[in-house]
Parts: sequence; structure tokens; C-alpha cells
Amino acid sequence: QVQLVESGGGEVQPGGSLTLSCSASGNIFSLNFMGWYRQAPGKQRALVAEITNIGHTDYADSVKGRFTISRDNAKNTVTLSMNLLKPEDTAVYFCNARGRVSPSFPLNDFWGQGTQVTVSS
Repeated sequence: QVQLVESGGGEVQPGGSLTLSCSASGNIFSLNFMGWYRQAPGKQRALVAEITNIGHTDYADSVKGRFTISRDNAKNTVTLSMNLLKPEDTAVYFCNARGRVSPSFPLNDFWGQGTQVTVSS
């Protein structure tokens, strides 16, 4: 199985910065996509940013220009650098990976437990 562990969540003032990290471990053949989703109270989980194993990225419009996603394929880690944070960025952030545990297995989704990010004065 694949396990994802997040770190870096916390509280920050508006305009501040925070960096989230996620490390994948377990039976990993490939992780085609790694990324971050977030879920605010009363809202559905939504994509924040995603990156492929060859470095292609996709960002939600609401964070484009403020957040940067990166990954280290050798270490199976993904990092989300968040700048100019706004109160509306407050949410539980979940690490996500999509890949295979075996070359004969189909793609599957793996999720971290979530880490709280609070932006407040």
C-alpha cells in the first residue's frame, strides 16, 4: 500500500507564507500525479495544485501566482509553497497521489490525513 504523510500546516497572518510537504512511502511503482486538495468548512474538496512525474503543473485559478508546487521523484515527495495567503485559503489541505503499486495494476488514488491551514489576523 501507499501512505502519504503531510507536514507544515499551521496558523499564519494574511499576507504571510507557509510551506506544506508530503512524503509518500510503501509499495510504489509509479506516482504519475502528486498534488494538493483543500476542503473548507461547508465546501467540497477541490484541487489546489497538481504536478506530474515529468514536471507539468496545474493550479486552481484562485491560487495561481501565489502558490508553487514542486516534487522530488527520487524521494517521492511533493511540496506546496504558499505565499500572500488570504483568509479564504483557510482549509484542511490534503496530499494526493495517483499512481500504481504494480505495473499490472490500474491507476489508484492515495490520500493523506490532511493538515489544517488557518489564515487569520
